[in-house]
Amino acid sequence: MLILHCPYCGVDAEETELHAGGQAHLTRETVGSDDEAFEDYLFMRENPKGVHFERWRHASGCGKWFHAARCTTTLEVFGTYSAQTTAPPREICDAISGKRPGWSWKTFSARMFS
Repeated sequence: MLILHCPYCGVDAEETELHAGGQAHLTRETVGSDDEAFEDYLFMRENPKGVHFERWRHASGCGKWFHAARCTTTLEVFGTYSAQTTAPPREICDAISGKRPGWSWKTFSARMFS
């Protein structure tokens, strides 16, 4: 069973208390964007085998959304953090890199550490 730590209320919640919300750190396309950009926002998602950043809601607890970094193949959780952040915290990326040398995902490595 997947257990995630809610960074808001401090509870270690089982997945039955949570609601998955898909990929984290998406840039929402709004008024003025072209059709192709809006289509990409709606339908194009990362679905990696391995480390993934996801949105979760503590549905049976505080009700707040948060982000989690976890491995989709082993269910190993590298950490959870506030949904108001635009990129994963450095300590979570360091924890992932420590267990998976050479790891990078999307543009996070270049954007975060430059």
